[in-house]
Amino acid sequence: MAGGGVIDGGHGKRAHLYEHKYTHYFAFTCIVGAMGGSLFGYDLGVSGGVTSMDDFLKEFFPAVYRRKNAHLHETDYCKYDDQLLTLFTSSLYYAALVMTFFASFLTRKKGRKASIIVGALSFLIGAAINAGAQNIPMLIIGRIFLGGGIGFGNQAVPLYLSEMAPAKNRGAVNQLFQFTTCAGILIANLVNYFTEKVHPYGWRISLGLAAFPATLMLIGGILCAETPNSLVEQGRLEEARRVLERVRGTKNVEAEYLDLVDASAEAQAVKDPFRTLFKRKYRPQLVIGALGIPAFQQLTGNNSILFYAPVIFQSLGFGANASLFSSFITNGALLVASLISMFLVDKFGRRKFFLEAGFEMIICMVAVGVCLAKEFGHGKELSKGISVFLVLMIFLFVLAYGRSWGPLGWLVPSEIFPLEIRSSAQSVVVCVNMIFTALVAQLFLLSLCHLKYGIFLLFAGLIVIMSCFVFFLLPETKKVPIEEVYLLFENHWFWKKIVA
Repeated sequence: MAGGGVIDGGHGKRAHLYEHKYTHYFAFTCIVGAMGGSLFGYDLGVSGGVTSMDDFLKEFFPAVYRRKNAHLHETDYCKYDDQLLTLFTSSLYYAALVMTFFASFLTRKKGRKASIIVGALSFLIGAAINAGAQNIPMLIIGRIFLGGGIGFGNQAVPLYLSEMAPAKNRGAVNQLFQFTTCAGILIANLVNYFTEKVHPYGWRISLGLAAFPATLMLIGGILCAETPNSLVEQGRLEEARRVLERVRGTKNVEAEYLDLVDASAEAQAVKDPFRTLFKRKYRPQLVIGALGIPAFQQLTGNNSILFYAPVIFQSLGFGANASLFSSFITNGALLVASLISMFLVDKFGRRKFFLEAGFEMIICMVAVGVCLAKEFGHGKELSKGISVFLVLMIFLFVLAYGRSWGPLGWLVPSEIFPLEIRSSAQSVVVCVNMIFTALVAQLFLLSLCHLKYGIFLLFAGLIVIMSCFVFFLLPETKKVPIEEVYLLFENHWFWKKIVA
């Protein structure tokens, strides 16, 4: 999710000479990164709960409120089918998509710290406007500012973490962003569970509380140092060395410092990285990392469940509190899964996690689709047994996604791009991801209304396609040095014909 020139010291020419000790300063940088993840996660989790709250619907979407409470036979799947209501969710991702390009420029020219500060400020403004919104335009404007915060934060924070982390811990530290994103979603669901009981302004509390992590991120962004990589990129070499010594806890940083200087010189030699990205020899990385994986990550259907979990459960006949509680359970699965991925992905590898979890996700989506086809849509509420089964299937689906397509959708692209195209490639990754995030957010409730239970079977079919994509086209990148990843493609049964 990076925007500037990502310089990976972890596989440099002198990597065996790197030294580091644990420092409180490094721990502080991790906390700043954690705030960025929790901001993104809080907003992901809070919007679905708010759009299912009666007080919110009465004030802004009275037609949806009436439809929701009508219990008409034909509206079981269509209670929330309102394009203006879904624009409330998706407008944030359209804004994030546009802001990604500004964030890429700012992150590269002024540093990671500048983007973190701008992102936090934008998010603060958005939270304030949303909490005080009096009409739909104010809601949408607030969401656009939140989207700006997400665009800048998602661009800079993971990059900041990976550049500050010692080489040996980079994988686990980088996944901290995914972990705190999941924690933010879980906290948002918990907040919604309680604010739903606060009438008539509970939804304002839910939206306004986004200001809390944004404030912490703003303070952290002001107090933290710029990354050594960015300082080298800006020509501030002495300052870069001082920061490197401080964050590594040792004066003996000569080897890592020289690798940063060399890598920066190589990266700056490429004058047009976007044009370079489309060269034939980078075709596998472009197709897999910049286009396929970020698009497929959204087409799993998981983000539809995260955006609209309370809405889905209410559409399926759960009460308001029950639906929020059910989505709280499923997002707990996401948090647990991110921990599993963080500790085991370097042991078992990327392909195994993708394929094994993909199989589970297909089974769960088919089970949900078949169950709804038989039991739902006849103007009656689901039985307790069927409801528990549906929650369990969605729980297992999220658990599988959370250790595969969730974190690996960001990890694998960050591993397969060579240095000279990494900054431009990561901008494309974020851009493609946000396009599909916005499309899924905008179209899911419409699809639920028209395809009914078929939407879950559609997601199952898409997961079959993306599992085949991984099986046939993605080589295993576990423990492969970044500058040697291109060899995987030169020796791959399919890609060697393309890059030869």
